[in-house]
Amino acid sequence: MKISAVIPCYNAEKTIELCLESLLNQTFKEDYEIIFVDDGSTDKTKEIVKEFQNKSKNIKIRLLEQQHAGPAVARNLGAKNAKYEIIVFTDSDCEAEKNWLEEMVKPFSDTKVVAVQGAYKTKQKSKIAKFIQLEIEERYERMKNADHLDWIGSYSAAYKKDIYLKEGGFDTCFEIASGEDPDLSYRLSEKGYRLMFNPKAIVYHKHVESLEKYLKKKFGHAYWRVTLYSKHRQKMMKDSYTPQELKLQLAAISLFLVSTVLSPAHLMFAHLAVSAFIVSIVLMLKTVKFIIDRNQEIGFISLPILFLRDLAMVYGFGLGFLNKKSK
Repeated sequence: MKISAVIPCYNAEKTIELCLESLLNQTFKEDYEIIFVDDGSTDKTKEIVKEFQNKSKNIKIRLLEQQHAGPAVARNLGAKNAKYEIIVFTDSDCEAEKNWLEEMVKPFSDTKVVAVQGAYKTKQKSKIAKFIQLEIEERYERMKNADHLDWIGSYSAAYKKDIYLKEGGFDTCFEIASGEDPDLSYRLSEKGYRLMFNPKAIVYHKHVESLEKYLKKKFGHAYWRVTLYSKHRQKMMKDSYTPQELKLQLAAISLFLVSTVLSPAHLMFAHLAVSAFIVSIVLMLKTVKFIIDRNQEIGFISLPILFLRDLAMVYGFGLGFLNKKSK
């Protein structure tokens, strides 16, 4: 199989070189091309890509440009211009393992497979980055055991080009990186296409390293989930990526917040607030144990981070819902 690797980039001058170098040093034996889609960068991103174009002799690097319109539009543009039958996506701040492309195409040996999910790793040492990585790895364990996969993240994703284009690619109503990849996954899954997870197809990523940035990110994810779930209502109940415990946690946190506000009106609400708080903490213990089993230092600080994460997500869902209702 031949591959077109598509990477959207926007003001990525600090990370693009590492991404490019990793893509040029793959063990993949077949032909592949690298397509960078510049999303209206104002820094030196394009100049760096052009330097690599001049230096690269064996692997073709292509640069497409568009006005700033978001990663969904950029990925679709790259896919439409791809030469080869397999489209592989990663992000401009990711560094691919040498065997990444090789591993990304292996599942396509099963002709029923139309899309493949790879995995994140990180080389970071900060506590927040380590926590985020372990949080993601808990999701990966869920995906490994899933009978039916319906979630593929675009940071390490591969699709059969003909199916990707037939199904319309990423929905551009997601103006930022916010849910366009699970939306496409849901659509493919609902039509009976087979999606697979290959944890050996690894890209390294720099997660945010401050609690504030992490919580803002979780708030944003939850805000856009309202748009995602408005398109796929049945996925609010279950998908192959989101733990059921998390949904119950968010319900408990929501009840805790409402009851706390109403507690001055009646003692019953105070008792309800305490009960909801205890339930939310108990539901977090499974994730806490998962983290402790892999990193005790991070595990012992994970409970308050998880509680703050859930608060941020509840507020994100709430604001997203209100915004959706007002339109």
